Amino acid sequence: MTAVHLLPYGDAAVLAEVGGVAEALALHADLVARPPAGTVDLVPGERTVLVRFDPGATSAAVVRADLASRPVHAGADDRRTSPDVLRIPVVYDGADLAGLARRQGRSVADLVAAHQRVQWRVAFVGFAPGFGYLVPESGDWREVARRDDPRTSVPAGSVAAAGRYTGVYPGSSPGGWQLLGRTDLAVWDVGREPPALLVPGTRVRFEAVP
Repeated sequence: MTAVHLLPYGDAAVLAEVGGVAEALALHADLVARPPAGTVDLVPGERTVLVRFDPGATSAAVVRADLASRPVHAGADDRRTSPDVLRIPVVYDGADLAGLARRQGRSVADLVAAHQRVQWRVAFVGFAPGFGYLVPESGDWREVARRDDPRTSVPAGSVAAAGRYTGVYPGSSPGGWQLLGRTDLAVWDVGREPPALLVPGTRVRFEAVP
């Protein structure tokens, strides 16, 4: 069980800080299922969950007391969240794929298979609108070092990995993650409601296509 460290965050929010991404996922899932009274938004991070509230409906003291009463266990049962899995088709032809496989001592086919075997989950979003940081829930994925020389431009739809995370670039931008492949699935579309496919809690499987 992890203790929750509570910090003030302006006049209408409380920041809950936990030990790591697994605990943040568990706390966020619990808060989605049982939000404190007056909650208007929940914003998860790598080690935090920001709870925004309506000051006319509750107070920081009440929200803090609610958060302090919740035990947080990494990997806690969160079947109350959606069991649906978003399947993302990927052409595994990334510029960094062969080099990454070689450094890990396995074939490209083995690396691609490992990426597909993992059930991923969006822990939080950041960096750019629609960019979800996905962590492995199962499988044998190994941590991946960032590139020593970040690219000045990574194409939209690029599927990449860094650290324990994988992600899909929602638009063209600079980036230092290792490129594994690409997808035609638009993970961010302002003409769609909601615009983002990769929202916190979403479970994801990557599937190879020609």
